[in-house]
Amino acid sequence: MRIGFVQFAPCFGEKEKNFTSVRELLKGCKADLLVLPELFATGYTFISVDEVNGFSESLEGETAAFARQLAVSTGAVIVAGFIERENGCYYNASLLADATGLLAVYRKIHLFNKEKLWFSPGNRPPQVVTVRDMKIGMMICFDWIFPETCRSLALQGAQVIAHPSNLVLPWAQQAMTTRCLENRVFAVTANRIGREQRGDDDFTFTGQSRITGCKGEVLASAPEDETCLSIIEIDPALADDKSVNPYNDLLSDRRSQFYSL
Repeated sequence: MRIGFVQFAPCFGEKEKNFTSVRELLKGCKADLLVLPELFATGYTFISVDEVNGFSESLEGETAAFARQLAVSTGAVIVAGFIERENGCYYNASLLADATGLLAVYRKIHLFNKEKLWFSPGNRPPQVVTVRDMKIGMMICFDWIFPETCRSLALQGAQVIAHPSNLVLPWAQQAMTTRCLENRVFAVTANRIGREQRGDDDFTFTGQSRITGCKGEVLASAPEDETCLSIIEIDPALADDKSVNPYNDLLSDRRSQFYSL
């Protein structure tokens, strides 16, 4: 399977311009899975709920339509961040789509910083979707710091975790080595670059998108401040082997009766 990430600097509030940037970056590209950053079409640094509302979408919105178009042109399954609107609530969400349309949506369960002012926390557990013999789970940005997120996906059989991000803290990319090692999964962390100064906030995003292997190895990485597209070939089935040695298995050795808290 050919999997990859898109790293670029979205322009705040300019969906069509951001769609065009991604479309141009992926021109002629062919892959099986492509991951775009968190909130790639809108930017990140909101200053009001009204602003979030104005950028929010239903599941039949512009971003879902764009993802389907990308899936047709690239042949890939697309994972991309967007603001989902449902019943008066707004979610920092990620969609998974192929050429047939929307396959799954994940709502971020661990909100970061002022996201708690604008978004409702995700109200559904992370799930695994099987597409083209590849078992894909999704998490978003700050979910990385909670080991339960990756572990819950691994327990459901995930082979590849798609990780759209707008990372500003300095540790996440390196921490994915541990997340992948302790769960024996692949991960595609698609981060953005650039700076957003709005209201009282001034964020510089850390780039350094990466694909991490199921033994914690860095298979592909991007610079901290450059637009980048990276695609590599993996065997997702390698993530099915959870053995450490003939006597230890990462999942079956768990003693969950002692993990009650």
